[in-house]
Amino acid sequence: MPDAATEHGAGLSAEDAKLVSLARAARARTGALEGAAVRDGDGRTYAGASVHLPSLALTALQFAVASAVSAGATVIEAAAVVSEASLDVSGRSAVGDVSPGAPIHLAAPSGALVSTYPGTGGDELDGDRRADAADTGDGRRVNP
Repeated sequence: MPDAATEHGAGLSAEDAKLVSLARAARARTGALEGAAVRDGDGRTYAGASVHLPSLALTALQFAVASAVSAGATVIEAAAVVSEASLDVSGRSAVGDVSPGAPIHLAAPSGALVSTYPGTGGDELDGDRRADAADTGDGRRVNP
């Protein structure tokens, strides 16, 4: 049986392990398929779960990034996603839109670290939605 350190983000800094804990709590609180948390440049954290409504669908990571940005964050230092699935392109792209260099940690529902995606914003992924995006001239990219 894995020890407690392996179960709860072994190999992560204390700050990043906290992101995994917040993501686990968001997922558990709502019974969602995934939970996520991000830390902004000021050390503030934002957590949320995936949203599936008839008129709105957000991954947990998109929700957490949107929460941070709507609160005025301009930098994402790191992110964590807790899910039984792999990390989706749209969540990686949302982090990359704000901070292309931010790492994203994927953890299992137990909190065990599955993998860490280096901060790239997802540009290297085939079929990335940002491939067809146009530069608006103010540092943002929009899809046609």
